[in-house]
Amino acid sequence: MTTPRRNRRSGVEDRWFKTTYDEQKQPQRVESASYGKGKRWRGRYVDDDGREHVKGFARKVDAQKWLDEITAAQVTGSYVDPVKGQVTFGSFYLEWSKRQVWVPSTVRAMDLAAKNATFVDVALSDLRASHVESWVRAMLDAKLKPSTIRTRFNNVRSVLRAAKRDRVLANDPAESVTLPRVRRAEAAMTIPTTGQVGSLMHVSDDDFRAFVALCAFAGLRLGEAAALQVGDIDFLRREILVRRQVQRANGHAVEIRGPKYGSERTIPVPQGLLDVVALHIAHWRPGDDPERWLFPGRGEHPWHQNSVGHRWRKTRTAGGAPELRLHDLRHFYASGLIAAGCDVVTVQRALGHHSAAVTLSTYSHLWPDASDRTRKAADGLFAEATADALRTEGAETASDQGL
Repeated sequence: MTTPRRNRRSGVEDRWFKTTYDEQKQPQRVESASYGKGKRWRGRYVDDDGREHVKGFARKVDAQKWLDEITAAQVTGSYVDPVKGQVTFGSFYLEWSKRQVWVPSTVRAMDLAAKNATFVDVALSDLRASHVESWVRAMLDAKLKPSTIRTRFNNVRSVLRAAKRDRVLANDPAESVTLPRVRRAEAAMTIPTTGQVGSLMHVSDDDFRAFVALCAFAGLRLGEAAALQVGDIDFLRREILVRRQVQRANGHAVEIRGPKYGSERTIPVPQGLLDVVALHIAHWRPGDDPERWLFPGRGEHPWHQNSVGHRWRKTRTAGGAPELRLHDLRHFYASGLIAAGCDVVTVQRALGHHSAAVTLSTYSHLWPDASDRTRKAADGLFAEATADALRTEGAETASDQGL
């Protein structure tokens, strides 16, 4: 038989006295069996799930205050079941993560951040900002990069927010925690010169030249370029379709899945790039199957991070640029678009960023600022004014000479 669910209610009762009724049905206040034993006042309430909670107090005013706080928390949505609040951060993450739809790389990143947290065994009801601050300090002392600390912090904070939504955590203790400053993108970003890119193209192996070109002149990520099929190259429309990427799972297995952030896109590309790709297909990938890999690896899979990494290290050494990363070719492409006057949305779509905010946070320093625009406008005014003066001076000279 199902026990009927109790409605939410609360109240304060006196444990030491009870009310009885005499023969005339008049109320009489008499000592109860608990008189003088334990705390006199008992606050009790039933939560939204029908569970009763009880707490003893020496004074009635304290019991009522406790109940008022509980009621306010229930009304504002910040109420946390005392039993659920005893669940540790680690236990909550273990159960919550099983319900998430994550790709393998996200699973690894989230697991690493959660296990790294120094408060993994702390009950959520006891979790304070000081716990999070101590964890951030420990990562800083361990010489982790500020960007790494920020990534782990954000991953852990997503768990805390989930706990708050599930009402096992009243407030987000990470809300006001200060993180170490990440240096600005322009200080950390390396943009190859056109000369360096040309040299890399020249010294790369014949089967790798098209890969370098795709990263430099279409801005493809490593996994996106490696996952291209011959049918993704539209020579007629001069476009490349980005529909998948290669990822390594657990360091061994090769996985083919959608691009990062769901950034399927069509990229307009220059004819020169198409010529390089066409030569690559004619020499290395002839045939009629549009689903054949542009860069085939062993077995059924295309190249992946390890096979590309080996070829890239060989190429950059031969090209005299051992400090360059393959991802720097993507920066080269983005900087070229910006220098040509492309707006933020155009660059975002070409790069496959999930929002224009990401594009701006990465490349904002490359766009002309107010000073550049002011200088350019003043240059235009100066050129026009001096041109007019020269024309006037020329006309007056000609008049004086009777021409």
